[in-house]
Amino acid sequence: MRKAEAQGINAAQMVTAVALGGLLALGVELMVLLLGAVAVSNGILKEDTAAQVTAAACVLGCLIGGLLACTRWNSRRLLAGLATGAVCYLLILAVGLLMGDGFQMGPQALIELAGCLCGGAIAGVFGGRKTKKKRTSARKK
Repeated sequence: MRKAEAQGINAAQMVTAVALGGLLALGVELMVLLLGAVAVSNGILKEDTAAQVTAAACVLGCLIGGLLACTRWNSRRLLAGLATGAVCYLLILAVGLLMGDGFQMGPQALIELAGCLCGGAIAGVFGGRKTKKKRTSARKK
């Protein structure tokens, strides 16, 4: 296989891994937000905790989506996790633009961005390869 073909395959793996991870992250985030809304409506949580629930949902969703992306694209795990967080944030932004009046860059948007990138970075650091590489001197024996 030529080098150009290998790079094309690696790029396709990266795109599919990040896209699937971003969609999974968005789904997990929406489920956590739904559980948070149920907890607020039942009186378990106060209404003031909406920002904390949103941040936790962003981190948890991007952590799980980033882990999926890291297992599918093993060569650059941190980049895969951060890209998954960015894709998830862009999907959140797109849904917000479709549902709301427009984009307003405020503290809540920055909290969501930080949560998505932190969750993706955590997944990139801790996800991926399960076994350690053997040293070359150990393989020759």
